[in-house]
Amino acid sequence: MVLTNRQVYICFWIFGLINNVLYVVILSAAVDIVGPSLPKSLVLLLDILPAFVVKLVAPFFIHKLRYDHRIICLILFSCLGMLLVSYGSMSVCLAGIALASLSSGLGEVTFLQLTHYYQEISLNGWSSGTGGAGLFGSGIYMLFTSLLKIPVTVSLLSFSFLPLGFLLYYRLDGVQEQVSDSAVPFLDNDPEEIDALTLAPPTSVSAVVKQDLLVDLRANMSDTCQKLKELIEPFMLPLTTVYLCEYMINQAVAPTLLFPLDQKHIPFFFRKYRDIYVTYGTLYQLGVFISRSTAHLVRLKRLYWLSSLQFLNFLLVTLQSWFYIVPSPWPIMFLVFYEGFLGGAAYVNTFLNILEQVEDKNREFALGSVSIADSFGVLIAALIGLRLEPFLCDHQIADGRPWCTME
Repeated sequence: MVLTNRQVYICFWIFGLINNVLYVVILSAAVDIVGPSLPKSLVLLLDILPAFVVKLVAPFFIHKLRYDHRIICLILFSCLGMLLVSYGSMSVCLAGIALASLSSGLGEVTFLQLTHYYQEISLNGWSSGTGGAGLFGSGIYMLFTSLLKIPVTVSLLSFSFLPLGFLLYYRLDGVQEQVSDSAVPFLDNDPEEIDALTLAPPTSVSAVVKQDLLVDLRANMSDTCQKLKELIEPFMLPLTTVYLCEYMINQAVAPTLLFPLDQKHIPFFFRKYRDIYVTYGTLYQLGVFISRSTAHLVRLKRLYWLSSLQFLNFLLVTLQSWFYIVPSPWPIMFLVFYEGFLGGAAYVNTFLNILEQVEDKNREFALGSVSIADSFGVLIAALIGLRLEPFLCDHQIADGRPWCTME
């Protein structure tokens, strides 16, 4: 059955939602997982490092894996990961975060490559779904834990069944048969060469096969590295810098953008200091969702403008954390929303530019490979955040603002 454009959009919207929702929920729960005494970037580091490793090595092997086999792995890794995250023990929880991250990285590479076969309608659906995942994940987590007072472990466990929605992949028409043949072996000898190898002595056959495998492996790696190099300046570098700035804001600076809970005009849902952090996460994801869902209306070709604007946001919130310039949370909440809007716009416009500018024979490779960039930016932000958040918090304590140490 051939799917309509609307059905393709819905399928990829759901894929984007499911693939990213666990990542978002884990980041929203960072303050509950590690508490106020440890930097939240520790959770970010474990939530992004396995995904980054998968994306980094994927260009060299991913074409060998059938899409349907990847889907099964995604379901197993995601479900098991969230079960471990909800377990309660710190060590088991961190292992679950790493497993969920592994699934998220593999899922992003897989579904971005699939958009090559369904073109812009699928990419728009995927991007909107990933934005929806942020809003859904952070919003539901805030609802469960801050408003309904459901225990954190139960709230996390409720998300472990969502990955079963990946089974919707099997409604796509013939993709697994269409692309499984792309996993060609390194040796592509013609029949005469194969017959000659068969007639040769066993030791000779083994030597020739090993030599040809080594030559083809080197050629494949060299070609892959060259194709990656061509993607760095126009696509990967601006996406990396946007994500570097926004995740330094989210995980290192935002936990210190706090206000006294007893002041006038404080939002009614700020009952604890952790509620402020969770609210920031929800507003950020709302901005991401809106920008990723409206890229078909407003297209941006100059990606480096977004990098510059996001860096400006980072400077502004860092100054707020250090000097306490604005005494009201409302302008900061708007700034966090705007930060998410820029981040979502950078993501979707990067991949739309790839669909438009990269030639057909390299497009599937580019769509999967450029996803390295956002994860690399997040990874660097996590490493910086391990030192930046404690540094800002220590300054606030010395300045008479000890809120970053309170729950």
